[in-house]
Amino acid sequence: MKDALFHRHSGNPVLTVDDVPYPVNSVFNAGATLVDGETLLLLRVEDRTGLSHFTVARSGDGFGGWRVESEPVLTPDPERFPEEQWGIEDPRITWAAELSQWVVTYTSFSSAGPLVSLATTNDFRTFERYGAILPPENKDAALFPLSINGAWRLLHRPVPKMAGVGAHIWLTASPDLRHWGRHRLVLPARRGAWWDANKIGVSAPPLETPKGWLVLYHGVRETVSGSIYRQGLALLDREDPGSVLARSTEWVFGPQEPYERSGDVGNVVFCCGWTLAGGEVRMYYGAADTAICVATASLDELLAWLENHGDPDAGGGR
Repeated sequence: MKDALFHRHSGNPVLTVDDVPYPVNSVFNAGATLVDGETLLLLRVEDRTGLSHFTVARSGDGFGGWRVESEPVLTPDPERFPEEQWGIEDPRITWAAELSQWVVTYTSFSSAGPLVSLATTNDFRTFERYGAILPPENKDAALFPLSINGAWRLLHRPVPKMAGVGAHIWLTASPDLRHWGRHRLVLPARRGAWWDANKIGVSAPPLETPKGWLVLYHGVRETVSGSIYRQGLALLDREDPGSVLARSTEWVFGPQEPYERSGDVGNVVFCCGWTLAGGEVRMYYGAADTAICVATASLDELLAWLENHGDPDAGGGR
């Protein structure tokens, strides 16, 4: 695509069900991080019951040679955590240097609806579950990598039941990762015919940059043929992440290739994780809820583009 910011890897998809060493239906929406010089993905794997769990995959270069664990690393545990009754989905990984741990936020699917859960790990072998931290209906939660003014910050997406209100990105704060409050609307979904009208959600955890917190988020366009999931960018203030400095008027990445157009859920590119090394951003995304792909971009180019194409009405709630 002309003037594309993100460039698809020529070997996409990089992970499919054929790479998982046990029978599954699909693999998609992976959290991503760097561990000991390797790329680690926490895969959302949907098994043949229709429920999801998490499995670890590692790669030396982040593109190929993936080593997928022979069994799940985190599975639903409804006896101890009843909110996981119908599976766990869409993990997002944040390295919290202050804790010397990785923090994983994910969606637990309870019988009363989806909600936000949290777990920590030192090695991606064992996890300490914190359980549900935000009640239903809520999804798409991503933690900032450091505490800001004495509090941890989390972006999330509650869904109100009132018709016509829309689903927006909110910010919340916590002293201990367990108790959350000071909720604040940050990015409202636009209205009307915009690509991100009525329903949006955070994608990967925010990246700290000299200009602010770079946020990747998805927008959902409803059409007569179904939903289209695309990705956009926003920039939040470093000291006050509830303040929006810029927000893209256009989507920057959308379903285009056959493997993104056709699958269990077509016309979907859905990112839960990205990595940054040497100025290169690698965005790992689920394609059509069926496979995992990667696209790369220059961090400097993303920031420059956002500066030139950001909405003057940064919140965008029109």
